[in-house]
Amino acid sequence: MKYFFSLSMLSFLLFTTLSSCAQNDKSKRPSPPATVSQKIGKSTVTINYSKPSVKGRTIGVDLEPKENQVWRAGANEATVFEVDNDVMIESKLLPKGKYGFFVLATEETWTVIFNKSWNQWGAMGYKEADDVLRVPVPVGKAAVFAEQLTYAVNTDGIFSLSWGDKEIKLSMQEKQ
Repeated sequence: MKYFFSLSMLSFLLFTTLSSCAQNDKSKRPSPPATVSQKIGKSTVTINYSKPSVKGRTIGVDLEPKENQVWRAGANEATVFEVDNDVMIESKLLPKGKYGFFVLATEETWTVIFNKSWNQWGAMGYKEADDVLRVPVPVGKAAVFAEQLTYAVNTDGIFSLSWGDKEIKLSMQEKQ
């Protein structure tokens, strides 16, 4: 009887341990995590985000960003934008640091937001008072439909976000 009880307890503990480990595997989420990292001069830019998929839905109606609502610019946890040196984004200073990256959309312009609160779920903890930088950017039509949200940064400092048939681009350079 003791043997059966011990075996049962061991099996239970093993099952719960494996189950909790499997739930922590973010790569199995419907919107898997992704990281983009790029050197621009001596500065490194890193973006950590989760990649939602369009799946036949309409951006702005069924999917974020919705008009005049702050969006985490990804899925799951807030998108994190990190720079290891001061940079200029569209000629505006962004001090080195780690930021929550959010978007506030209207039909023709998306305002990208760099916010002090980066360690949060979605935009639930977003507070405008914590904004470090806001930059309005015109929304363009993507050259290629992006089924999954995609970030890119090239060595020339062009930072882009592609989502469905929409795309925004920002220029970024090291602070001189």
